[in-house]
Amino acid sequence: MTTRQSDKAGAAVEVRGLVKHYGETKALDGVDLEVRQGTVLGVLGPNGAGKTTLVRVLSTLIQPDAGSARVAGYDVLKQPRQLRRVIGLTGQYASVDEKLSGRENLYMIGRLLDLSRKDAKARADGLLERFSLTEAAKRPASGYSGGMRRRLDLAASMIGNPAVLYLDEPTTGLDPRTRNEVWAEVKRMVAEGATVLLTTQYMEEAEQLANELTVIDRGRVIANGRVDELKAKVGGRTLQIRPIETVTLPAMSAALADAGLDGVAGATIDHEEGVLNVPILSDEQLTSVVGLLGVRGFGISGIATHLPSLDEVFLSITGQKPDHQDGQSGSAGPSGPGEQAGSATEKSDAEQGVAA
Repeated sequence: MTTRQSDKAGAAVEVRGLVKHYGETKALDGVDLEVRQGTVLGVLGPNGAGKTTLVRVLSTLIQPDAGSARVAGYDVLKQPRQLRRVIGLTGQYASVDEKLSGRENLYMIGRLLDLSRKDAKARADGLLERFSLTEAAKRPASGYSGGMRRRLDLAASMIGNPAVLYLDEPTTGLDPRTRNEVWAEVKRMVAEGATVLLTTQYMEEAEQLANELTVIDRGRVIANGRVDELKAKVGGRTLQIRPIETVTLPAMSAALADAGLDGVAGATIDHEEGVLNVPILSDEQLTSVVGLLGVRGFGISGIATHLPSLDEVFLSITGQKPDHQDGQSGSAGPSGPGEQAGSATEKSDAEQGVAA
């Protein structure tokens, strides 16, 4: 069964003015965002920012109070049944039937998606192999390690070959090796045409996977763009100059201070690395600094530019540091418990106020 579709407008996910309240708390306060077909949008934000609530709305688990959203061409409110057949969902915590084996978990979901017995079995076996679970395929999931459950959970979300995949803190609590395996599978899916909306507080994960980033805080989008664009907005690009002779570093710093170049802040010396760090804001300033040092006769063996880390960007934009503690990154926020994992089509219409 092929479920991937292409939105005619080029956006696989389109959100406009999304609002969701929990009592006095505004979990979503007019969120706008788009995810281009065949790309990964990383959604970042501190705990309680509204990331999980956004995922729950887009997967039809809860209804918004206002606004609209279309996923893979389907209206979230008006076409929930059709939409569920083209999406996959992996929540913050692995959710599998512990009494069933790994193969039985995947086969059951395939059948719920109307795959034939033959196709459901083939799809389950293929995903078990892709996620290195073949040897454990016949064992009850209750005996799986945390990393194995997470891999099974992600495999479950892929059974229906979804056009759009929601990954809500997908690598929480995983060891580095398993995390890399999950990243590899996400990259493979995107290469095959899928679209991914990823919520994460792992900055390395965002840089590894996301084509673009959206930062949410207190239910509002406060920044978006490519990783390099967000870094540029924050500022703080540093020109690192390595002289031929490190003893000239103080003189180089003094020369720049005396020149008073427009917009160039004070230089600092990193004696350990043997470089002069010069904060700059533009390529023109970079050219002026290097040109001045050349005219003054300083020998330069190398130059490089350094942008702030994504951690620094996150801190600058939100005023909070990302939470990197295993098992704690991510937030149910006001939406309550963590998401249920696996294919979104497993959810009944009665659950979580899903529209009939």
